[in-house]
Amino acid sequence: MFEQLMYYICVPLGMLMKLCWQLVGNYGVAILLFTLLSKLVILPVTVWVHKNSIKMVKIQPEINFLKAKYYGDLDTVANKQSKLFKREKYSPIASIVSLLVQLFLLSAIIEIIYHPLTYIVGLSPDAILEMGTRLGVDMTASAAEIEIVKLVQASASVVVDAATDLRIAALDFGFLGLDVSEVASETLGKNVLVPVIAGFAAWFFCWSQNKLNVLQAEQSKLSQYGMMIFSVALSLYLGFFVPVGIALYWVFSNLFSALQQVLLNLAVPPQKHVDYRALEKSREALAAIEALDPKNDPRIKEYKKREKADYKRFFGVVNKHLVIYSEKSGFYKYFEGLIAALLEKSNLTVHYVTSDPDDAIFSLAEREPRIRPYYIGNKKLITLMMRMDADMVLMTTPDLEKYYIKRSLVRKDIEYVYIPHDPMSMHMGFREGALDHFDTIFCTGPHIAREVRQTESVYGLPEKTLVEFGYPLMEKLLASRAVTARREEGGRKQILIGPSWQEDNLMDSCLDTLIDGLYGDEYRIVVRPHPEYKKRYGDRLSAIVEKYRDKIGEGLCFELDFSDNSSIYSSDLLITDWSGIAPEFAYATGKPVLFVNTKMKVENPNWQRIEAIPVEISLRERIGVSVNKEDLSSVGQTVAELLCSEMLYKEKIGEALREHFYNLGSSADEGARYILRRLREIQIKRKEENK
Repeated sequence: MFEQLMYYICVPLGMLMKLCWQLVGNYGVAILLFTLLSKLVILPVTVWVHKNSIKMVKIQPEINFLKAKYYGDLDTVANKQSKLFKREKYSPIASIVSLLVQLFLLSAIIEIIYHPLTYIVGLSPDAILEMGTRLGVDMTASAAEIEIVKLVQASASVVVDAATDLRIAALDFGFLGLDVSEVASETLGKNVLVPVIAGFAAWFFCWSQNKLNVLQAEQSKLSQYGMMIFSVALSLYLGFFVPVGIALYWVFSNLFSALQQVLLNLAVPPQKHVDYRALEKSREALAAIEALDPKNDPRIKEYKKREKADYKRFFGVVNKHLVIYSEKSGFYKYFEGLIAALLEKSNLTVHYVTSDPDDAIFSLAEREPRIRPYYIGNKKLITLMMRMDADMVLMTTPDLEKYYIKRSLVRKDIEYVYIPHDPMSMHMGFREGALDHFDTIFCTGPHIAREVRQTESVYGLPEKTLVEFGYPLMEKLLASRAVTARREEGGRKQILIGPSWQEDNLMDSCLDTLIDGLYGDEYRIVVRPHPEYKKRYGDRLSAIVEKYRDKIGEGLCFELDFSDNSSIYSSDLLITDWSGIAPEFAYATGKPVLFVNTKMKVENPNWQRIEAIPVEISLRERIGVSVNKEDLSSVGQTVAELLCSEMLYKEKIGEALREHFYNLGSSADEGARYILRRLREIQIKRKEENK
């Protein structure tokens, strides 16, 4: 049945091959001509596939952004992607159609090469069977017709009849010194070059496709190399185990396809239809999502199992009133005061979601049953947030709706509250629009309220609820001020160098000048790099420490263990650039700061659209002095003057402290009162709506 089907399929292609043979009189050249003509015959399909590929790459940025936005929600991504396909009239099966056509042609040429008497000479099956029987040929062999041809050509007498023998004798299997009817694995010799040539042609075609084919060029390296390996392996097989003629067809087909791709790109240039800048941005957005969870952690399977159980447990709880999201264990300190006040003033259960499997909240929850912690990794968090069903969500993570954390698709009335994780300005220190999609902002002080209202005015945003909150962490630091005493009377003054990690920080720009100007018997210098600097530039930091190895001792030390903060608050003076440690140090110790004017740390390039002056700038002359890098030659004198003015700065710092924060001493209570009041209002409103 299959043989009959292949026969009728190959009849028209056999006629084309016969026509090619009659035109050129050489079997190898006929195969070359047949390959070229077959490419022309299927040209409409090839053009359709090319245009279809351009459509796919054209909408790829939208698809990537969809995958980033709805990461983990496969159904939503598939549904929206299907709508994009319909809009652009993109056919997902086009590439499959092209592959099937190529496989069909390959199968056909194999059939035709193995059966020259049927398709080239035009003999009937009965006549061929009779000839084979007479010549003693095994007619079940795939190369039976080729063997008959060779026996007839080798005979000096008439085998069948003169006319038939003459037609068979005219079949010339020679091509460039090769016999297209031979099989390399059986004959070896010079035929072993055939699989090498076939493999090279396949490699060249795949290489050109990876460069020139608009869709293939966007595939991953794994996909590109995988296809290349498959094509080369197939070509080596064809070149070694099938007649040389079939391998020649494959070689010619690959070379013509590479040339055809060049011509298609000239006729329909992909760059006229594809926004490659948007494509690159979408790739970056998707890559950022893909990189959220660790891949090399040996406990990844354990984490996934735990995450799955916590995810199920989270959504197994109905009527969740308050959910807190924390990126990692270190962020608990920003919620600590609020949680303590909420537990004291109510019977509220706090649902605490963290993306850190080792978050300290899990051990804390063992002592407090009304704290329910859940481990949800960054990727799974995307789905959890989109399914969020609580009344209120508290988080210190800005950029809600801008990146991978979105507002709930299930409940539109959730109140999203931003909790500050530093007391500085937001319009310069955060990305543009970082707080736009929050409903409520807990403000550390009046400067935040001014910035938010001015931002709303400039960008035409609806007014948010602003809560005069404060900064409980600062109150905790102030309460611990009494334990910061370090040195005995008359001992060395301690100078802390605490830089940031961004471009042009103190470690990279002027550390030598600072140490040279201060090192001696009078001061003990503590260099405490930013943890992120150590993480990113470990080799650079090691080289710096090695450089000062001879000076490390009583007069100089590098503090690389960040688990202990005692040196920060026991120092007499802080030297920094734009690090957020400055106000915390000054407020907690009452001691001044020497600011070095390095390149400003700016996350929002449009921050100057907002009139409010960032406190990062305004505080520099209130809690210390600032100097340019070029003026650090006299740093010893500047430090001495600041240390002598400690009492004066203590008053100025105290005044700045009171102006900077709301509700000093009671901020956690104020925040808790707002949360409890709003939760009651939400419950009352829901009951009224359900009546």
